[in-house]
Amino acid sequence: MSVSPGDEIKGTIWNTCGAGTVSCPTWNVISEDVSTGLSTPLKGTPSEGQTFNWAFAGALEVYKVGQCSDYPPNGALTFSDVALYDYNFDRISNPGWSIINWAKGLGLTPQCGYGGQVAAAQVTLDYSSFITLASFNGTDGAYPTAGLVQATNGNLYGTTSTGGAYGGGTVFKITPSGTLTTLYSFCAQSGCTDGGYPALGLVQANNGDLYGATSGGGANNGGTVFKITPGGTLTTLYSFCSQSGCTDGIDPLAGLVQATNGDLYGTTLYGGASNDGTVFKITPTGTLTTLYSFCSKSVCTDGNGPFAGLAQATNGELYGTTVWGGANTNPDFPGGGGTVFKITPSGTLTTLYRFCSQSGCTDGARPAAGLVQATSGELYGTTVAGGANTNPDFPSGGGTVFKITPSGTLTTLYRFCSQSGCTDGALPQAALVQASDGYLYGTTSQEGANGNYGTVFKITPSGALTTLYSFCSQSGCTDGSMDGNTAAGLVQATNGDLYGTTELDGANGDGTVFRLSVGLGPFVETLPTSGKVGAAVKILGTNLTGATSVSFDGTAAVFTVASASEITTTVPNGAATGTVQVVTPSGTLSSNVPFRVP
Repeated sequence: MSVSPGDEIKGTIWNTCGAGTVSCPTWNVISEDVSTGLSTPLKGTPSEGQTFNWAFAGALEVYKVGQCSDYPPNGALTFSDVALYDYNFDRISNPGWSIINWAKGLGLTPQCGYGGQVAAAQVTLDYSSFITLASFNGTDGAYPTAGLVQATNGNLYGTTSTGGAYGGGTVFKITPSGTLTTLYSFCAQSGCTDGGYPALGLVQANNGDLYGATSGGGANNGGTVFKITPGGTLTTLYSFCSQSGCTDGIDPLAGLVQATNGDLYGTTLYGGASNDGTVFKITPTGTLTTLYSFCSKSVCTDGNGPFAGLAQATNGELYGTTVWGGANTNPDFPGGGGTVFKITPSGTLTTLYRFCSQSGCTDGARPAAGLVQATSGELYGTTVAGGANTNPDFPSGGGTVFKITPSGTLTTLYRFCSQSGCTDGALPQAALVQASDGYLYGTTSQEGANGNYGTVFKITPSGALTTLYSFCSQSGCTDGSMDGNTAAGLVQATNGDLYGTTELDGANGDGTVFRLSVGLGPFVETLPTSGKVGAAVKILGTNLTGATSVSFDGTAAVFTVASASEITTTVPNGAATGTVQVVTPSGTLSSNVPFRVP
């Protein structure tokens, strides 16, 4: 039974017990929408000793909620003008109720993360801002160290670094509501020639397949590049260390990015001409070319150890980071504080910034995450160390958030451990994501309100940071935790919510998948994000069935609704760079980033 904002809801609770009984063993509950006359009865509801607690339990049943992820996505539900009556139908003034949380040892159901506020005539239940969607158990994977990607079928895809049928990690998919399916278990082949231990995420290419890499296994035990269909058919495309001395690279720890030329680009942590890491490109069919070997310059001023992947900016160049090297060394970072670089699709590399350029490395050090280009054109990233704030746990600093122009001007926006007890988190090791509200969202791998378990935060493009969630907020850390060495990033799905993973804890101790609602509405996303007139484009969204219009910066396009989550179209004549809009029966959806028409 559906209801609408403003409807009057009445909950009636009754039973007949012996005279003088404080609380009956069970109660009958009727939740009625007085505005429509519809009602939902419940019988035999167990007593909790305080009957009025069931008034709102009954009222919520009007929504036919069967699991936590079914709750509305705004994160809160408010009952206003609340009146409570006793068995004589006399109104009770100032009822002494409260909302308490089993996750903290008392009260309501824990898995939905209940919280709320109460007043004499109003109750607000805050139940769905953070929801643990799945807890890994080892057999379906363990220790996810990478973020997720949403495919055109609407599902989210990711990897676990270990576990699965053979212990070598997995590829999995999960629906936005939390149904998890293991698609592939690595080390299925003798000697793990199919790869093992994927420490990184996936990317969906224009052909619809998902591409990724494993840090181990392969024909030479140096890691692999693979593709996998959304249904789970895996093909190993390349095994690293195929060349003498592993000059083609070894140990890829980062995900891939598909450039506008159709090739995929990535990095390896080691290998190359100096064994200090490489940048490579690989065609969708598996032809690999090593573009650059780090530490090609004296004392590695060009950086070494690219721990993260690449991002292609609107100027066509690829941007990335190295966790070591650069010109600046100090006792804490004798190998250098790391770098930001750009590289052309053909392999010409330019070092843009060398960290620890400021005294005490207040500009940050050890960038272990990749970059994201914001709609302003600037690139944003994090460093896992450095910054102005040190303590015994982080003598080298708690890390930073920075922005850098495509030409290399860097600004430090935030230094972690700025709050007492580092409740704002520390050691950010994952890339940021710019959500549809323009803010940037990310995670830290340590600290927060509950100890060394990590946080989720948002930060404005100018540097104002808000901690949104501290992990291990639930008893036994059933909501998951980070491990201090890795922290996966976030993805915003087209329903507006943020999704991510934790490497540790959860119900089984093997990590989790979670959803965080920050009150953002649905949008559409294009694959790819740029194209010439006539180019094929897929539009990913939510509830696209019945769409009546698709336009590129106001120019109408011919389209086909392929499914509830996908529209296929082509860039129309006259289209210019701008927002893609889709008109559906429930409203107009806009693209999260402008579509670029060269």
